[in-house]
Amino acid sequence: MSTTRHELLHAFDLLLAPERFKDYGPNGLQVEGRTTVRKIVSGVTASRALIEAAIHAEADAIFVHHGLFWRGQDGRVTGWMRQRLGLLLGDDVNLFAYHLPLDAHPELGNNAQLGDKLGLAAHAGSTGRFGEQELGFLGARANGESFASAKSLAMHVEKALGKSVTLVEGAARPIRNIAWCTGGAQGYFEAAIAAGAEAFITGEISEPQAHYAREMGVAFLACGHHATERYGAPAVAGHVAQQLGLAHEFIDIDNPA
Repeated sequence: MSTTRHELLHAFDLLLAPERFKDYGPNGLQVEGRTTVRKIVSGVTASRALIEAAIHAEADAIFVHHGLFWRGQDGRVTGWMRQRLGLLLGDDVNLFAYHLPLDAHPELGNNAQLGDKLGLAAHAGSTGRFGEQELGFLGARANGESFASAKSLAMHVEKALGKSVTLVEGAARPIRNIAWCTGGAQGYFEAAIAAGAEAFITGEISEPQAHYAREMGVAFLACGHHATERYGAPAVAGHVAQQLGLAHEFIDIDNPA
Protein backbone atom coordinates (compact mmCIF):
# COMPACT_ATOMS: atom_id res chain seq x y z
CA MET A 1 0.00 0.00 0.00
CA SER A 2 1.08 3.56 -0.63
CA THR A 3 -0.18 7.13 -0.48
CA THR A 4 0.99 10.50 -1.73
CA ARG A 5 2.97 13.07 0.19
CA HIS A 6 0.01 15.45 -0.12
CA GLU A 7 -2.47 12.91 1.29
CA LEU A 8 -0.14 12.12 4.18
CA LEU A 9 0.25 15.81 5.03
CA HIS A 10 -3.52 16.23 4.90
CA ALA A 11 -4.01 13.29 7.28
CA PHE A 12 -1.51 14.69 9.81
CA ASP A 13 -2.98 18.20 9.60
CA LEU A 14 -6.54 16.92 9.97
CA LEU A 15 -5.58 14.97 13.09
CA LEU A 16 -3.34 17.56 14.79
CA ALA A 17 -4.94 20.87 13.66
CA PRO A 18 -1.70 22.92 13.64
CA GLU A 19 -3.59 26.10 12.71
CA ARG A 20 -4.92 26.24 16.29
CA PHE A 21 -1.47 26.81 17.79
CA LYS A 22 0.94 29.68 18.15
CA ASP A 23 4.23 27.80 17.89
CA TYR A 24 8.01 28.27 17.86
CA GLY A 25 8.49 26.98 14.33
CA PRO A 26 6.68 25.58 11.27
CA ASN A 27 4.42 22.56 11.71
CA GLY A 28 3.78 20.12 8.87
CA LEU A 29 6.02 19.25 5.94
CA GLN A 30 9.45 20.75 6.63
CA VAL A 31 11.47 19.01 3.89
CA GLU A 32 9.88 17.81 0.66
CA GLY A 33 10.90 14.38 -0.59
CA ARG A 34 9.47 11.80 -2.97
CA THR A 35 5.81 11.96 -3.95
CA THR A 36 4.90 8.34 -3.12
CA VAL A 37 5.04 7.19 0.51
CA ARG A 38 4.94 3.55 1.59
CA LYS A 39 6.76 3.64 4.94
CA ILE A 40 6.96 6.16 7.78
CA VAL A 41 9.67 6.20 10.45
CA SER A 42 8.79 8.15 13.60
CA GLY A 43 11.16 9.53 16.20
CA VAL A 44 11.49 12.34 18.72
CA THR A 45 14.04 14.61 17.02
CA ALA A 46 15.22 15.03 13.42
CA SER A 47 18.82 14.32 14.36
CA ARG A 48 21.40 13.01 11.90
CA ALA A 49 21.30 9.65 13.70
CA LEU A 50 17.53 9.35 13.22
CA ILE A 51 17.71 10.41 9.56
CA GLU A 52 20.46 7.88 8.86
CA ALA A 53 18.50 5.14 10.64
CA ALA A 54 15.34 6.02 8.70
CA ILE A 55 17.21 5.88 5.39
CA HIS A 56 18.65 2.50 6.39
CA ALA A 57 15.09 1.36 7.20
CA GLU A 58 14.02 2.44 3.69
CA ALA A 59 11.57 5.08 4.93
CA ASP A 60 9.88 7.46 2.51
CA ALA A 61 8.90 9.86 5.30
CA ILE A 62 10.06 10.76 8.79
CA PHE A 63 7.64 12.06 11.44
CA VAL A 64 9.09 13.88 14.48
CA HIS A 65 8.26 16.21 17.36
CA HIS A 66 11.42 18.31 17.06
CA GLY A 67 12.01 19.35 13.45
CA LEU A 68 14.86 21.26 11.84
CA PHE A 69 13.58 24.83 11.86
CA TRP A 70 12.89 27.12 14.81
CA ARG A 71 12.03 30.78 15.10
CA GLY A 72 15.09 32.98 15.57
CA GLN A 73 17.71 30.36 14.61
CA ASP A 74 20.64 31.06 12.27
CA GLY A 75 19.27 30.58 8.75
CA ARG A 76 22.55 29.48 7.16
CA VAL A 77 22.79 25.93 5.82
CA THR A 78 26.16 24.98 7.29
CA GLY A 79 27.53 22.41 9.74
CA TRP A 80 24.93 20.12 11.31
CA MET A 81 22.09 21.68 9.29
CA ARG A 82 23.88 21.02 6.00
CA GLN A 83 24.55 17.41 7.06
CA ARG A 84 20.94 16.70 8.01
CA LEU A 85 19.44 18.42 4.96
CA GLY A 86 22.00 16.74 2.71
CA LEU A 87 20.87 13.31 3.88
CA LEU A 88 17.17 14.09 3.48
CA LEU A 89 17.51 15.70 0.06
CA GLY A 90 20.05 13.19 -1.15
CA ASP A 91 17.75 10.26 -0.40
CA ASP A 92 14.53 12.13 -1.31
CA VAL A 93 12.97 11.58 2.16
CA ASN A 94 10.08 13.71 3.43
CA LEU A 95 10.32 15.27 6.89
CA PHE A 96 7.14 16.04 8.82
CA ALA A 97 7.40 17.82 12.19
CA TYR A 98 4.69 18.83 14.66
CA HIS A 99 5.64 20.55 17.91
CA LEU A 100 2.86 21.95 20.14
CA PRO A 101 0.07 20.23 18.14
CA LEU A 102 1.71 16.90 18.98
CA ASP A 103 1.95 17.81 22.67
CA ALA A 104 -1.71 18.75 22.84
CA HIS A 105 -3.64 15.99 21.06
CA PRO A 106 -6.11 14.65 23.66
CA GLU A 107 -5.53 10.94 22.95
CA LEU A 108 -2.37 10.48 20.87
CA GLY A 109 -0.26 13.49 21.91
CA ASN A 110 2.80 13.55 24.14
CA ASN A 111 0.89 14.61 27.26
CA ALA A 112 -1.94 12.12 26.76
CA GLN A 113 0.48 9.29 26.03
CA LEU A 114 2.70 10.13 29.02
CA GLY A 115 -0.40 10.12 31.21
CA ASP A 116 -1.29 6.65 29.91
CA LYS A 117 2.26 5.43 30.51
CA LEU A 118 2.14 6.66 34.11
CA GLY A 119 -1.41 5.46 34.80
CA LEU A 120 -2.75 9.01 35.09
CA ALA A 121 -6.10 10.26 33.79
CA ALA A 122 -6.85 13.93 33.14
CA HIS A 123 -9.92 15.44 34.78
CA ALA A 124 -12.89 15.89 32.47
CA GLY A 125 -13.41 19.10 30.51
CA SER A 126 -11.57 22.35 31.11
CA THR A 127 -10.60 21.33 34.67
CA GLY A 128 -8.22 18.80 33.09
CA ARG A 129 -6.18 21.48 31.28
CA PHE A 130 -4.07 24.42 32.41
CA GLY A 131 -1.42 26.85 31.19
CA GLU A 132 -0.80 28.73 27.96
CA GLN A 133 -2.84 27.29 25.05
CA GLU A 134 -4.13 24.72 27.60
CA LEU A 135 -1.16 22.45 26.90
CA GLY A 136 -0.82 21.20 30.49
CA PHE A 137 -2.84 18.23 31.79
CA LEU A 138 -4.25 17.99 35.33
CA GLY A 139 -5.62 14.78 36.77
CA ALA A 140 -5.06 11.87 39.14
CA ARG A 141 -4.25 8.15 39.13
CA ALA A 142 -6.61 6.23 36.87
CA ASN A 143 -7.16 3.65 39.64
CA GLY A 144 -8.42 6.33 42.02
CA GLU A 145 -5.61 5.86 44.56
CA SER A 146 -3.25 8.52 45.89
CA PHE A 147 0.52 8.30 46.13
CA ALA A 148 1.68 8.15 49.73
CA SER A 149 4.29 10.84 49.14
CA ALA A 150 6.25 12.69 46.46
CA LYS A 151 8.99 10.07 46.83
CA SER A 152 6.59 7.23 46.07
CA LEU A 153 5.35 9.14 43.00
CA ALA A 154 8.95 9.64 41.85
CA MET A 155 9.67 5.91 42.27
CA HIS A 156 6.57 5.08 40.24
CA VAL A 157 7.65 7.44 37.43
CA GLU A 158 11.21 6.09 37.41
CA LYS A 159 9.93 2.54 37.04
CA ALA A 160 7.52 3.48 34.24
CA LEU A 161 10.03 5.53 32.23
CA GLY A 162 13.18 3.57 33.04
CA LYS A 163 15.00 6.77 33.96
CA SER A 164 16.05 8.50 37.16
CA VAL A 165 14.05 11.54 38.21
CA THR A 166 15.13 14.86 39.74
CA LEU A 167 12.71 15.41 42.63
CA VAL A 168 12.07 18.51 44.73
CA GLU A 169 9.65 17.16 47.32
CA GLY A 170 7.52 20.08 48.43
CA ALA A 171 5.28 19.39 51.45
CA ALA A 172 5.18 16.02 53.20
CA ARG A 173 1.71 14.77 52.25
CA PRO A 174 -0.14 12.26 50.07
CA ILE A 175 -0.28 13.21 46.39
CA ARG A 176 -3.60 13.06 44.55
CA ASN A 177 -3.88 16.01 42.14
CA ILE A 178 -1.05 15.71 39.60
CA ALA A 179 -0.21 18.08 36.74
CA TRP A 180 2.01 17.16 33.82
CA CYS A 181 3.39 18.74 30.67
CA THR A 182 6.17 17.07 28.69
CA GLY A 183 9.54 18.39 27.56
CA GLY A 184 10.79 21.84 28.54
CA ALA A 185 7.61 22.94 30.32
CA GLN A 186 9.16 24.01 33.62
CA GLY A 187 7.71 27.50 33.01
CA TYR A 188 4.23 25.99 33.45
CA PHE A 189 4.89 25.17 37.11
CA GLU A 190 3.25 28.29 38.54
CA ALA A 191 0.15 27.68 36.38
CA ALA A 192 0.05 24.08 37.63
CA ILE A 193 0.18 25.31 41.25
CA ALA A 194 -2.63 27.80 40.53
CA ALA A 195 -4.69 24.96 39.02
CA GLY A 196 -4.47 23.02 42.29
CA ALA A 197 -1.70 20.52 41.59
CA GLU A 198 0.09 18.82 44.48
CA ALA A 199 2.84 17.60 42.14
CA PHE A 200 4.08 18.61 38.69
CA ILE A 201 5.76 16.27 36.20
CA THR A 202 7.76 17.59 33.25
CA GLY A 203 11.03 17.03 31.43
CA GLU A 204 13.37 19.72 32.73
CA ILE A 205 13.98 21.90 35.78
CA SER A 206 15.48 25.40 35.92
CA GLU A 207 16.82 27.25 38.94
CA PRO A 208 13.58 29.00 40.05
CA GLN A 209 11.43 25.88 40.21
CA ALA A 210 13.21 24.33 43.20
CA HIS A 211 12.43 27.45 45.24
CA TYR A 212 8.78 27.53 44.11
CA ALA A 213 8.37 23.85 45.04
CA ARG A 214 9.74 24.32 48.55
CA GLU A 215 7.91 27.58 49.20
CA MET A 216 4.54 26.45 47.82
CA GLY A 217 4.73 22.85 49.05
CA VAL A 218 4.16 21.39 45.57
CA ALA A 219 6.45 18.59 44.41
CA PHE A 220 8.40 19.05 41.14
CA LEU A 221 9.62 16.07 39.09
CA ALA A 222 12.01 16.57 36.17
CA CYS A 223 12.03 13.30 34.25
CA GLY A 224 14.01 14.12 31.10
CA HIS A 225 12.95 16.04 28.00
CA HIS A 226 13.41 13.09 25.67
CA ALA A 227 12.08 10.52 28.15
CA THR A 228 8.75 12.36 28.51
CA GLU A 229 8.32 13.02 24.77
CA ARG A 230 9.04 9.66 23.15
CA TYR A 231 5.43 8.42 23.09
CA GLY A 232 3.43 10.92 21.03
CA ALA A 233 5.28 10.62 17.70
CA PRO A 234 4.90 6.83 17.35
CA ALA A 235 1.28 7.02 18.50
CA VAL A 236 0.34 9.62 15.87
CA ALA A 237 2.46 8.17 13.06
CA GLY A 238 1.23 4.66 13.82
CA HIS A 239 -2.40 5.81 13.81
CA VAL A 240 -2.07 7.60 10.47
CA ALA A 241 -0.06 4.74 8.95
CA GLN A 242 -2.78 2.27 9.87
CA GLN A 243 -5.44 4.63 8.51
CA LEU A 244 -3.67 4.90 5.14
CA GLY A 245 -2.37 1.33 4.97
CA LEU A 246 1.32 2.28 5.32
CA ALA A 247 4.23 0.59 7.09
CA HIS A 248 5.45 2.31 10.25
CA GLU A 249 8.51 1.92 12.49
CA PHE A 250 9.46 3.91 15.59
CA ILE A 251 13.20 4.45 16.03
CA ASP A 252 14.21 5.73 19.46
CA ILE A 253 17.59 7.50 19.38
CA ASP A 254 18.76 7.53 23.00
CA ASN A 255 19.18 10.95 24.57
CA PRO A 256 20.09 11.46 28.26
CA ALA A 257 18.65 15.00 28.31
